[in-house]
Amino acid sequence: MDLQNLFALQERLLFKISLQNKRYLLERINFEHKLIGILGQRGVGKTTLMLQYLKEHFHEKTTALYISLDMPYFANISLFEFAREFEQNGGEYLFVDEVHKYDNWAAEFKNIYDFLNIKVIFSGSSLLQIAQDDGDISRRAVIYHLENLSFREYLKLNDLLDHRALTLEEILSNHTDIAKDIVVKIKIIKYFKEYLRFGAYPFVLEGRDDYHLKLIQIINQILEGDLPYVTNIDFAQIKKIKKMFFMISTLVPFIPNISELARMTHISRPKVYDYLELLERAKLINAITSREKGYNILKKPEKLYLQNTNINFALANTPDIGTIRESFFVNQIKNTDTNRFLGEKIYTSKKGDFLVEDRYVFEIGGKNKGFDQIKGIKNSFVAADDIEIGFKNKIPLWLFGFLY
Repeated sequence: MDLQNLFALQERLLFKISLQNKRYLLERINFEHKLIGILGQRGVGKTTLMLQYLKEHFHEKTTALYISLDMPYFANISLFEFAREFEQNGGEYLFVDEVHKYDNWAAEFKNIYDFLNIKVIFSGSSLLQIAQDDGDISRRAVIYHLENLSFREYLKLNDLLDHRALTLEEILSNHTDIAKDIVVKIKIIKYFKEYLRFGAYPFVLEGRDDYHLKLIQIINQILEGDLPYVTNIDFAQIKKIKKMFFMISTLVPFIPNISELARMTHISRPKVYDYLELLERAKLINAITSREKGYNILKKPEKLYLQNTNINFALANTPDIGTIRESFFVNQIKNTDTNRFLGEKIYTSKKGDFLVEDRYVFEIGGKNKGFDQIKGIKNSFVAADDIEIGFKNKIPLWLFGFLY
């Protein structure tokens, strides 16, 4: 396959791409960097993001090219040699998708960075750990993380409401006025319930009838395809990891007993810790630890949640409402500013449910949830479901979906 054919394929892709619905990350990326990485779970829109930028800035130009490394064409050729040929023919920007499907991608990108005068924007699985896997790449590449749709983005994607992202401090200090402004424009509770079931992935625009089936297929692709590619774990262990994930999914919020998990899955205790970390990197679970136990890497998670509430509904017809509320809150808090924040944003709390940013305590519940568990605690709040507008330190749960 030559460059002419690749450009022809690109034109066919760009013809289908709309510039209307753009993910939040697109406006945050500085495309002047020479090597840019976009990591994220399958289905969150990494490919669309790259193609949107390409279409908007390079449509019908031959200075920018999109390729996917899962194409058979790239199985037996040098990515560096391909990039050099592209540069010699006037190429300036190379958009590279599915890098985790190419065995020696880090070394190839290092050589492209060092010896060629082109910019590379690549995307890959959230499982990739650039800093640990290849020090040379981590020093050269600027890495961005694309998370699942926030509630705010879901509303915008469906032309229901276009509202800017809010900071946590804005929500805590001015939630009543913000909520009043929003609820006069939209039936917010109705659409929040929709989001919890169907709103975490852009392919919701393709319809809801087979939405959860597509999500289950994505989960299987991550566990059976991406995990072996990225980690080189053999298939026998992959089956054990898959068993562990589905075991956790039936019990969330799961307070893990590491020894019991090891016994039931026939995985050693140290490997259980490793595999829980892999499942979190794969964006399939969220592990919440205790702030009081310090920064021990191997510390036992206090609670395990599925990564977003859509996964809960895909795997169980009627998931527990308390679990859904906590899972939503954890997901939106953890996804906020993942490209800038150092350390954990959220921990379990001795009193209340969660400690956020080492200063705010939250109790999560329904509309009648009171302050008994957090009475007398400074900077404590109730995030309450099924209310449109809050009062004082009682804040609508849905509003935390406007954080990014």
